[in-house]
Amino acid sequence: MSITFRYDSRLGIPLPVLSCRWEEIDPFVQERTLLEWEEIRGTIPDKVKELEQQIEAVHAELSEEEDFERSCALNLKMAELASVINDLWIYFRTTPTLSA
Repeated sequence: MSITFRYDSRLGIPLPVLSCRWEEIDPFVQERTLLEWEEIRGTIPDKVKELEQQIEAVHAELSEEEDFERSCALNLKMAELASVINDLWIYFRTTPTLSA
């Protein structure tokens, strides 16, 4: 029963991968995992800020774009970036605790 962290290229952070239910994991392993997760969570606000800057840049490009197909592609890119931001905030709010 272990926990590993696997890098998620879409989100740009490692995510925990559990081999069993959280409650079945040794409390010592849980504690180590929580410490590692807190470090990862701490990077999320900076990642969100970077993505927001990318959205602003794409939006500026979109405001001057006259080609319809290119405009659609830029809108899609902004939507994808916004989706990543949303997922990152969900993970940021995820705060597991030690099992009793």
